Amino acid sequence: MSAVSDRLPVFPWDKLEPYKATAAAHPQGIVDLSVGTPVDPVPELIQKALVAAADSPGYPTVWGTAELRDAITGWCGRRLGARGLVHQNVLPVVGSKELVAWLPTQLGLGLGDRVAYPRLAYPTYEVGARLARADYVSYEDPTELDPDGLKLLWLNSPSNPTGRVLAKDELIRILAWAREHGILVVSDECYLELGWEAEPVSVLHPDVCGGSYEGLVSVHSLSKRSNLAGYRAAFLAGDAAVLGELLQIRKHGGMMTPAPVQAATIAALGDDAHVAEQRARYAARRGALRDALLKHGFRIEHSEASLYLWATRDESCWDTVAHLAERGVLVAPGDFYGPAGERFVRVAFTATDERVAAAVERLG
Repeated sequence: MSAVSDRLPVFPWDKLEPYKATAAAHPQGIVDLSVGTPVDPVPELIQKALVAAADSPGYPTVWGTAELRDAITGWCGRRLGARGLVHQNVLPVVGSKELVAWLPTQLGLGLGDRVAYPRLAYPTYEVGARLARADYVSYEDPTELDPDGLKLLWLNSPSNPTGRVLAKDELIRILAWAREHGILVVSDECYLELGWEAEPVSVLHPDVCGGSYEGLVSVHSLSKRSNLAGYRAAFLAGDAAVLGELLQIRKHGGMMTPAPVQAATIAALGDDAHVAEQRARYAARRGALRDALLKHGFRIEHSEASLYLWATRDESCWDTVAHLAERGVLVAPGDFYGPAGERFVRVAFTATDERVAAAVERLG
């Protein structure tokens, strides 16, 4: 029996280890801008909500508490402009990466089915297709794909790694095409609250979806906007029929968000002030790194949103990684996200103010 791991690509981050060692040997230490993991404190009101729910000896439910579902529908209405969402339109999940990796399997996709994702994309979209034994294809424009056998279309706006934002008109066009061909659209919107030079719009906005959530699911995470990567707090919103089916499957699988994390999520979704404070931190770091990279001879493309700068020196991404590692700065090579990224690097601005200042000094 073939191991499941045989279906998967080599874990890309292992290839970065020699460059990480080089950067770590810098006299003033490494500045790690390769992974977009939060470094700032979890907001106090969220910590308090987690602690207050710590005495939770019983099993939580997969669908979450009614209060959690109220918080999700309320946030979607307030922040995304979604109208008419009820509890059947939402589903908490145990972090968005788990959902991305296992969604094709939970949808029942397999041999002969196809999954599509952007040509520059988070690698887990492909991993999810491989786990399900489905075929996969990347796209520049999804409406140019052959719709035959295409069952799941991933969108990602704002994009990881490029920070590109799909305009409202693009989303309307793509969704209309997918609905015409009966293709489920799942939109990964984990960076939606981190727009800098563009205002990201959700596929749940009535101007995009026409007030109907049929054939449409959006994915949201609290990891970035609330510094909750360690909590594994995320949720889905959209087509009640799709989410109802997923709910039944996830009940059997015991995919339950812990009760204290549910309480923390309610607190996080009910407060916008901490999101504004975190945005301000990231905006300052982004500005400093962007200016330093441009002065150092980089060109930056897209990057109008998200937590990354998509930068190039018009050379192999691995030459750029080596160049920066010699200066004690570690970044992610663009080919981690597809062959189209082979001359770019992804620079995260999630490091502390002190480490960002160190990177700026070294680039100078």
